[in-house]
Formats: sequence, C-alpha cells, structure tokens
Amino acid sequence: MLKKFTKILSATLLCTSLCFSIASFSISAKASSNFANGADIGWLNQLENNGVKWQDTNGKQGDALAILKKHGVNSVRLRVFVNPPSDAQWVKRDGTKCLLGYSDTQSVISTAKRAKKLGMKVMIDFHYSDHFADPAYQDKPTAWVTDDFNKLKNDVYSHTYSVMSALRNAGITPDWVQVGNEINGGMLWPDGSNYNYTKLSQLINSGYNAIKTVSPSSKVVIHLSSGANNSLYRTFFDGLTNAGAHFDVIGMSYYPYWDNTDYTKNINALSYNLDDIASRYNKEVIISETGGLEKDPNNTYDMLKAVIKKVKEVPNKKGLGVFYWEPEANSSVLPDSYPLGTTTKVSDNVLKFTKAIKAFK
Repeated sequence: MLKKFTKILSATLLCTSLCFSIASFSISAKASSNFANGADIGWLNQLENNGVKWQDTNGKQGDALAILKKHGVNSVRLRVFVNPPSDAQWVKRDGTKCLLGYSDTQSVISTAKRAKKLGMKVMIDFHYSDHFADPAYQDKPTAWVTDDFNKLKNDVYSHTYSVMSALRNAGITPDWVQVGNEINGGMLWPDGSNYNYTKLSQLINSGYNAIKTVSPSSKVVIHLSSGANNSLYRTFFDGLTNAGAHFDVIGMSYYPYWDNTDYTKNINALSYNLDDIASRYNKEVIISETGGLEKDPNNTYDMLKAVIKKVKEVPNKKGLGVFYWEPEANSSVLPDSYPLGTTTKVSDNVLKFTKAIKAFK
C-alpha cells in the first residue's frame, strides 16, 4: 500500500513539476515576444529603389526586411514627414545632402503593411517637419510657417489624425506613436520651444488627442536624444509634466558614437537614467534609436546586447524594447556616408548584414 501511494505521489509531483515548467516556459516566451527587437527602416524603400540588394549574415541574398526578421527583429519604426520633397533628399545647413527615405503617408503605409505581413509590430514617428527633426532641426513644415499658435495646434491635430486614419483604414494599428522626434529643445520652433513648456505641452497634447481618437490602444511616446544624460531628462520631463502634457512612454536615443565615447564608458549612465525616469514619472521606457559603427561589428554587437539587457532590467517590466536606427544602411550607398548601419559592402549596391544584427537573436 505504501509503495503504491509512493508511486502515485511521485507521479503527481512529476506531473506538477512538468506542468510548472511548461507554464514557466510559456510565460517566459510571452515576455520575450512582447519585447520590441526593433529596427528603424525609413531608408529601406528608397535604397531598394536605388538598386541596393542585401545578403544575410551567411551571404544569402533576400528581402532586407525578411532578413532582419530572420535575425530576430520583430518591430519596425517608420518616420512621417508632412510634405517631404519629391526626390526624398534634403540638404542641411552645412551643405550635407542626405536621403530622407520615402516618408510620405502612402509610402509609410506601404512599408507598414510589409512589416505586418511578416508579423511585426509598428512604431510611427511623427517629425512634424518636411525633413528630419532632431536637436539641431525642428523646422516647421513650409505649409505651416505663417500659422499662428492656435492654427499650429490644429495643424498638428489634423496631420496626426489624417495619417493615423489612413493607417487604420489600411488595417494598421501602430503599437507606439511618437509625437515629435528628439525634441530636447522642443518642436515646431519657435512656438514649441522648451523655453515655453506650456505651449510645447499644448502641441504635444494636440498630437496625443489625435492619436487616441483614432487608435486608443497605441502608446504615445515622447522622445529625446542623449539617453545617458539623466539631468536632461529630469529637467525636460519635470517641465513637461508640470505643464500638463499627456504621454505614455519615454523614448531615448543612445549613440555612444555621437557621445564621443565607447559604450562601456556610459552604459551604466544609460541604465541609471532608464530606471530613474521610469520610476520618477511612472512611465514605460523604450530605446527609440541606437547604433554603432558599421566597421566595428563586434563592438556594435556587444553594445546592442548590453543595451537590450539594461532595458530588460528596468524594474516592474517598464522597459519595452530597443530600436536600431537604419541597420540596413551602409556608408557606401548614402550621400552623407552615415557610418552606423549593420552591413558591410560586398560590391557596388550589394550589402551583407554583419554579426552586429545577431544581437537581437
């Protein structure tokens, strides 16, 4: 009788252990799949049109987006300009020419549909300009330049609502939507300068309200550069929250290259900022942009691994993901020779993904 009972108890414990293991694996797998292994691919369609081809890390040619998915990317980030130039090129103040990517509404929808067919999530990044917006450039779209502040708020709402509605009508529900891009100094200068957080917050709320009206489930992101600079984030978001701005997620850019340092020197500062900002403002956080040198894929791989680890370690699961900016790029196919992609040149217009992209896998 005792032996029989012992066998029954052992079988029960074994079953319980197996069930617990399976359940734990399922929870772990779900948690992993919810984390955004992301790529900003705004240049992809323009580079394709320019005849660029891609190979995976084994040298097999294929669709760049499918290759990214193969190497672990499960989310894409797509920028939207208001009235971008028809040739999708922009000359900066210093005379540097750069590609903008096909970032008008219809082109963004087309790329988003490609990503969705591969089962990827989508982040939409509103620049509220006709070209790139960043800490150095927050130029109003030409069509909005003479509008007063009340009209400007309506411009932001109408443009955001229009793009979001077009996405919805195409069957695209973005998981995240940025109101502005790297708005350290505000946006739509001079009206939305961060010297006037009241006006800036009103512009942000115009975008927020338009997004939520069309797509209530989309999380609204406010994005700054210099992710290792905690002082910047505290100053900015103290001002913004005190002025009544609405948002769901704080986005950061992290580029050791542009910080003139190796990632090992400031990765802990990034980690501190992620944890502090998530706690201080009770918001989720995401790395909207990162990147490393194409010519040093080993260091870029290590950097990306470290960033992913730090975001996943943000307490209370408030770290949502990491987006690599233009991994499909290579300096050889860009007029400004941007050097932070994850490819190497095989021959003219043929690029091969490097080890760096494997960090997502």
